[in-house]
Amino acid sequence: MFEKPVVKTFQYGNHTVTLETGVMARQATAAVMVNMDDTAVFVSVVGKKEAVEGQDFFPLTVNYQERTYAAGKIPGGFFKREGRPSEGETLIARLIDRPIRPLFPDAFKNEVQVIATVVSVNQTFSLTSQP
Repeated sequence: MFEKPVVKTFQYGNHTVTLETGVMARQATAAVMVNMDDTAVFVSVVGKKEAVEGQDFFPLTVNYQERTYAAGKIPGGFFKREGRPSEGETLIARLIDRPIRPLFPDAFKNEVQVIATVVSVNQTFSLTSQP
């Protein structure tokens, strides 16, 4: 009934990166789980089949979410839910948006949403650090 997951592993500096797709978010246009050491980021992409009539821009939305449970922290006190994105999350979303936006053809006007959710964090290094 379901196809086997596609798993690719490669070295990135001193780190081993694993990309896995075909298991989660099967209704999304595309979805991948990225693992590096003990950090896992789930990225899903959903795109509309047609563009809105008369639309003259490319509506690309990128959301980056660092969940508190990923770091083993549970919000306490009055606010029990995740709040709005932090300034750092907004900046990382822009770092994702800027390089992928030029990859789409100029005539492409369909709405596309990219959501990257950090689901597990290795506390020994920053999510934004390079090898």
